[in-house]
Amino acid sequence: MRRTVFGFTLSTLLLALCVPAEAQQPKSVPRIGILAAQSPSSSSYRVEAFRKGLIDLGYTEGKNIAIEYRYADGRLERLPDLAAELVRLRIDIILALGTPAARAAKHATTAIPIVMTGGDPVRAGIVASLARPGGNVTGLSDATVDVSTKRLELLKEVVPKLSRVAILWNPLNPTNPLQVKDTQAAAPALGMTVYAVEVKGVDDFDRAFAAIKKNGAGGLLVPGDPMFGTEGKRIDDFAVKNRLPVMHSGLGSAERGGLMAYSTSLADLARRAATYVDKILKGAKPADLPVERPMKFELVINLKTAKQIGLTIPPNVLARADRVIR
Repeated sequence: MRRTVFGFTLSTLLLALCVPAEAQQPKSVPRIGILAAQSPSSSSYRVEAFRKGLIDLGYTEGKNIAIEYRYADGRLERLPDLAAELVRLRIDIILALGTPAARAAKHATTAIPIVMTGGDPVRAGIVASLARPGGNVTGLSDATVDVSTKRLELLKEVVPKLSRVAILWNPLNPTNPLQVKDTQAAAPALGMTVYAVEVKGVDDFDRAFAAIKKNGAGGLLVPGDPMFGTEGKRIDDFAVKNRLPVMHSGLGSAERGGLMAYSTSLADLARRAATYVDKILKGAKPADLPVERPMKFELVINLKTAKQIGLTIPPNVLARADRVIR
């Protein structure tokens, strides 16, 4: 009897040792941390595009991949703490929506791979070059220089006699000084002058609006910034009241009441970011994955707002619009 029991126990032990480790322990699900400077509602279309990109590659949230969300709600100063939270969770990859988020993530970790979408990562000092990013960051650029110049050109086409333009900028946003510089550099060739108006916080808008009126601006440029997005209605109400044509960088701004918006399709960038996540999860290193340039740009024009400020959009500009709000 003892011999039988001993033989059974020994056989069981040997069988357990032969079972692969994968069969003994369930494989952990990869975790992605999404870091956004905007609010959940403002970021929803990009997050949804990213999810769709994951689904196309065979990933389903809650089944074979998990996602942690962190939103700064337009307050850039919160990003470092949110990035640190994701690092403490030991997630596998951080998806940074925009340059401020990417910079905060990079400062928080040099080990966790970071996939960024938007901005000019080279000029912002986030990657060494587009072809060879180096370090732990890669992703997609939105070609800030070209887009900034195009916004000014479109504003000039809509208002041919336009000569003085104000541009808002937030010094806390690393992309804003670059956009201001690029826009001002392009202005002389168009017979225009562009002057910058600083808005560091929501309490600065009244002062900024007063400066715009005092300097006799005939148009207004609003670069990409979470605060400008959340305060978009305030900006557009001022513009309509003063019959001021405005060009936004956020496509949603024109849909909510802004006159025009021209930008890289951020939803397309977010969808394509899923391919970077897939490659990294399969063993690729961020340093070896070139940063991609944007492939899709969109122009949105709001004819309701144009009518409110007494502006007629030229047919040739209207024909190039991807979306027209009537």
